Amino acid sequence: MHEGGVPDVAIDTFRHYYRQLEEGETGLMPEAELDPLGDVPTYDDLPEDRDAMRSAVDRAVVIKLNGGLGTSMGMTRAKSLLEVKDGLTFLDVMVGQVLHLREAFGARLPLVLMNSFSTQDATREALERHPGLRADVPLDFVQHKEPKLLVDGLTPARWSADPALEWAPPGHGDLYTALVTSGTLRALLDAGYEHAFVSNSDNLGATLDPRILTWMREQEMPFLSEVVDRTEADKKGGHLARRKRDGQIVLREAAQVADADQDAFQDVTRHAYFNANNLWMHLPTLQRVLDERDNVLGLPLIRNEKTVDPGDKSSPAVYQLETAMGAAVGVIPGAGALHVPRARFVPVKTTNDLLVLRSDVYVLTDDARVVEAPERSGTAIYVDLDPDFYKLLRDFEARFAGGPPSLVACQRLVVRGDVTFGRDVVCRGEVELRTPEPMTVDDGTVLEG
Repeated sequence: MHEGGVPDVAIDTFRHYYRQLEEGETGLMPEAELDPLGDVPTYDDLPEDRDAMRSAVDRAVVIKLNGGLGTSMGMTRAKSLLEVKDGLTFLDVMVGQVLHLREAFGARLPLVLMNSFSTQDATREALERHPGLRADVPLDFVQHKEPKLLVDGLTPARWSADPALEWAPPGHGDLYTALVTSGTLRALLDAGYEHAFVSNSDNLGATLDPRILTWMREQEMPFLSEVVDRTEADKKGGHLARRKRDGQIVLREAAQVADADQDAFQDVTRHAYFNANNLWMHLPTLQRVLDERDNVLGLPLIRNEKTVDPGDKSSPAVYQLETAMGAAVGVIPGAGALHVPRARFVPVKTTNDLLVLRSDVYVLTDDARVVEAPERSGTAIYVDLDPDFYKLLRDFEARFAGGPPSLVACQRLVVRGDVTFGRDVVCRGEVELRTPEPMTVDDGTVLEG
């Protein structure tokens, strides 16, 4: 890691988890040690004080995780540079959201990106189109890397066919370490910033909401995690719960669940709150906790077992030691949760999600927010495109070259087979297309039933 240019604090953090791995730690969080989260404050109950908001926003910063390449969709560039709405990229929309809040509240409000080595250069180039975004702190910092470890022996994996595959990102829990090593946390504090709102760059529903910020500030809350109602579609995703021994809120991810606990983990009636990965933190408290712990926050370990070459299942088995940034809710005393509307969780992880976001299910408002069209009335849409023909972005784009179909009046769209959609196609109600041979839906077709 020294030879790879990794800073000492990041090496100390890796050492912390490596020692746990040596001692047999699996990172599992048994169901028997947890209670359901229970009632938490709800967004609709928060007060609204415009004057308090103005002061709070001026001392806040938006941090977006921007290290992803969209590899699950076959992309090899920064995912945030993908066009998603009205000709704009994720990055364009995020910038628009911040600039609008600056103007509306007369605030500084920087946008700071946590890039990876793979996304930094292209993202910086794209930001040159937005000179008005400049702020009194750096626009980005870079997450770290760590070696993949052979399951057999726990030594660093070697892979001469592609040495880059010997390294892995430490998960988005690296946010806290990278804030320290880059000097970004100190720069924010020196500039007078008190709170940070952190979310993923592919979730355009996650905007800095002055109402949440002001409430958190008035409550003197050190850390806040947003949760949404957990649905069947979310049952394999992380949820918040309470640790029985001390009542502390904790985050449990799928990789931290033993096989025997899977049914309880996926029970959306028992664990009803899904982790939206939208986080709020009081920066002076974060600095104090890091100082007390020699800059190793001590997030719960996530031990992921993979192969050194993800595309070659016969390559050696490795462990990747990861942490989740939302897990800080379990290590910062006094941390809380807030139940927010589902509209604050609109991630794009697959081309199914991308189709919905590009369609008329969502509209882009004058203040750059991505919201559901009024006709939807909060009704969720289910889209399932055949992965053999739509999983990769290039294949998806070729089959929707004329633009997405209208889905605003659609509840369910399932496609099985190779279907190319013409322009101005309309889907209504529940639509299912199945074909053994390639087919084209003609321009202007209305699909129902």
